Amino acid sequence: MSTKNAIVSIYAAVATILLISPIVISHDTTPIPADAAQVSNWFKANVKSLGERKATLDPALAAAEASVKVIKVSKSGGQFKTINEAIKSIPSGNKQRVIISIGPGEYKEKVTIDRSKPFVTLYGAPNAMPTIVYSGTAAQYGTVNSATLITESDYFVAANIIVKNSAPRPDGKRKGAQAVAARISGDKSAMYNCKLIGFQDTLCDDKGLHFFKDCLITGTVDFIFGNAKSLYLNTELNVIPEGGFTVITAHARQNNAEDTGYAFVHCKVTGGGKGTYLGRAWMPNPKVIFAYSDLGNAVAPAGWSDNFKPERAKTVFFGEYQCKGPGSNHATRAKFTKNLAPAQANQFLSLGFIHASKWLLPPPKM
Repeated sequence: MSTKNAIVSIYAAVATILLISPIVISHDTTPIPADAAQVSNWFKANVKSLGERKATLDPALAAAEASVKVIKVSKSGGQFKTINEAIKSIPSGNKQRVIISIGPGEYKEKVTIDRSKPFVTLYGAPNAMPTIVYSGTAAQYGTVNSATLITESDYFVAANIIVKNSAPRPDGKRKGAQAVAARISGDKSAMYNCKLIGFQDTLCDDKGLHFFKDCLITGTVDFIFGNAKSLYLNTELNVIPEGGFTVITAHARQNNAEDTGYAFVHCKVTGGGKGTYLGRAWMPNPKVIFAYSDLGNAVAPAGWSDNFKPERAKTVFFGEYQCKGPGSNHATRAKFTKNLAPAQANQFLSLGFIHASKWLLPPPKM
């Protein structure tokens, strides 16, 4: 074969491969709209169902979603009467999506889904949300293990669930009074329309890629903490009034090499607290931004805290972008706060921030 004919054959082969290969479209770069009224349609357009997404999803997730098992928990009598019994029935090394459908009512349990059981969904009816409640404290279990709900497995989903730690409110005198409602430690996890109720350390957003949408999180001090890379969308952060120092986030990034951070987009800061910081430099290199968010009266004029360690003012990444509300006045912000330009904000304003095209699916419906 001549060199010319060989080149023609190669081009023809490449063209054939392109024609028969599936076209994979990633919506990770489509920006979240600035107009809150457009967010719902944006989400539907960019987080498609399994049938439209198989080519982009992690292969293990696509395979798991192709075979869904539903097990039911009910206080009045289902397959199981407790959530822990239902979780125990899932085999280690699980490879299929298991939806634990939880009936209405209050379940007084301390629930753990360990890393050997991926692809688990906790589902409650949106008009009759079940409550998982326990009263564990840091004094009893250590802070991160005090959580009412602990998820260590990958591809975890929760929808329409209330998770509460009912331990007494810390009074500054009792040692180890911190009490976590939920710790999310598995990779590629999502929570839809959930309520996380607590005081200090309500949500340990620990590690991995996470997505929270249409949720409510209440607290006083560090009520979202950890070192995950998470996108919070249309979520309410309700500050409970406290006499002393109050702060919403304590992100635990140690250095710039860690690809982690919290992005709050179209969120609301509500509540009757005063002088609340959006974040503090608990660790040297926290990364937290608020964009398109409604910041209420609870927010302190300075907005952010260096945690009384002035040297950390040089290493934090605390930013805001096009926020509104009485707590959003950038003129009064701490000097180390970034008033983000569009080019700086863009990295946080899409699903690409959490690499969602590989794993994020719409909330389940039953």
